[in-house]
Amino acid sequence: MKNFKPYTSTRRHAVLSEKAHLWKGSSEKSLTKKYTSKAGRNNSGRITSRHRGGGHKKKFRIIDFKRAKFDIPASVIRIEYDPIRTARIALIEYEDKTKSYIIAPDKLKIGDKVQSGNKVDIRIGNSMPLKNIPVGTVIHNVELKPGKGAQIARSAGSSVNLLAIDSGKAIIKLNSGEIKNVNENCFATVGTVSNLDNKNIKIGSAGRKRWLGFRPKVRGVAMNPIDHPHGGGEGRTSGGRHPSTPWGKPTKGYKTRKNKKTDRSIVRSRSSK
Repeated sequence: MKNFKPYTSTRRHAVLSEKAHLWKGSSEKSLTKKYTSKAGRNNSGRITSRHRGGGHKKKFRIIDFKRAKFDIPASVIRIEYDPIRTARIALIEYEDKTKSYIIAPDKLKIGDKVQSGNKVDIRIGNSMPLKNIPVGTVIHNVELKPGKGAQIARSAGSSVNLLAIDSGKAIIKLNSGEIKNVNENCFATVGTVSNLDNKNIKIGSAGRKRWLGFRPKVRGVAMNPIDHPHGGGEGRTSGGRHPSTPWGKPTKGYKTRKNKKTDRSIVRSRSSK
């Protein structure tokens, strides 16, 4: 982590991640495409997610979440920063000279070899089916459906524990405490996602938050009654009712989740950990 001299009150509290070891050049052109900011709006142009907008211009790096080039070793060329995601990414080159980006696991270094396949070594960065991974191994980039690509444990510092293999199902434990059933043929990558210190970052200033594409938030209790259910009142009040959205729907503890298909795969929910 990187601390700063307190030459301003916001700089005093800023704590950012160290990027000295990352690639300082531009991204791989063949694996980069245009990224258009949506500013929290849907296809009709209406705001569906408030407090979004602005931000620095970005490019989208195409990440290989499927790792479908089996049994071809690849070497790590460099570790890069990705403005779209919290994890670091690694540029790898296969022996047939094709390149791709992958989510960089923690402790993966330049020059390391990574490989994907049914029977590869249990080594950081290697990808294989869950049925071929020893029980107790820490993994990330876990598929939910075979061949669909990784969907679980992709953000900075994320990992999943493989608890057991039983009757064609792999039982995995997520960081939230939730335990799930996943098809044993789903692929996963050995190791923990890089940038473990991301959770310790302190933005420090409002300006830096704007660079990231976030607009200011105003508390409901600071508004007038016409603007928010928490608004109004004599002096400073704390709302005087169950916390709610600007449109009157309950929030903070109010259950809004409906039964989904993925609920069937949950062995134990995170609420009971």
